[in-house]
Amino acid sequence: MFRNINVSVSPHIRDKRTTQNIMLDVCIALFFPLLAGVYAYGLSALITIVLCVISCVGFELLFQLGMKKKVTISDLSALVTGMILAVNMPASVPWFIPVLGGFFAIIIVKQLFGGLGQNFMNPALGARCFLVISFASIMTNFSTDINYLFSKPDVVTSATPMAMVKSGVVTNWFDMLVNTHAGCIGEVSAIAILIGAAYMIIRRVIDVKIPFIYIISTLCFVALIQTIKGETITFDYMMVQLCGGGLLIGSFFMATDYVTSPITNKGKVIYALILGLMTSLIRTVSPSNEGVSYSIIIGNMLTPLIEKFTVPKPFGYKKGAVK
Repeated sequence: MFRNINVSVSPHIRDKRTTQNIMLDVCIALFFPLLAGVYAYGLSALITIVLCVISCVGFELLFQLGMKKKVTISDLSALVTGMILAVNMPASVPWFIPVLGGFFAIIIVKQLFGGLGQNFMNPALGARCFLVISFASIMTNFSTDINYLFSKPDVVTSATPMAMVKSGVVTNWFDMLVNTHAGCIGEVSAIAILIGAAYMIIRRVIDVKIPFIYIISTLCFVALIQTIKGETITFDYMMVQLCGGGLLIGSFFMATDYVTSPITNKGKVIYALILGLMTSLIRTVSPSNEGVSYSIIIGNMLTPLIEKFTVPKPFGYKKGAVK
């Protein structure tokens, strides 16, 4: 009667997707904002992207060979780290910045903590924060190659929309939807970011709960704080907050990282609300213009605590029972 029952240890969910398949989908999704960045900034952006990717993959390969560990670059996780690092880079950085960022992301944040699945924060964002602290003038210098793809550089330095908002000037948010404002390589086009995000949602790579709650809570907290401060809230102002400062790309591509975000449903909600609150506070109260990277890093470090209090109790669990 019980002959056809298959008994096995948990987990009992079967899925054909592998780490490589998931990372490949993320790479495809990241291609759209990176392509928009290359179109906007030209050859300098392409060089920066290539350096980020080669550095991350190369340092992972060298570390694993040097430590006589299994080489895992074929899982594409180092490639994804390099692409996310490139997304967060100004196009005109010197060559050593992407290389140093790749070293910090892969060696310091990822490998020294045990490799894939053991890192306590997003490696690419950890590297970006390190670079911003160490090379503030370089990492906040955004330049626009107005002659576009592979043409002779004609570089003009300009302020980001978030910096303009901070100074009381609200830029044209429609420009931010396409490809005509200053910023990091991956944040110049909201449409390109949303195309990549839609691809990941359709492929079920990410859960929409974290990005949607993060975005909505950020806008709500920004509006609330600005109202308390007596500032006028306009539609244009809120659209700049939505499309600028890496909020879209951070919410879909970085806040949803499997390793550093909660896995419980309640935990995801709490995590996203924390990200929204931190981002809004940094944008409206602190001297900084952005806030997404630091907010996600803080959320990453709070994830173990969030999961501790949101893990559902096993059926039949009684407090004080023998463990």
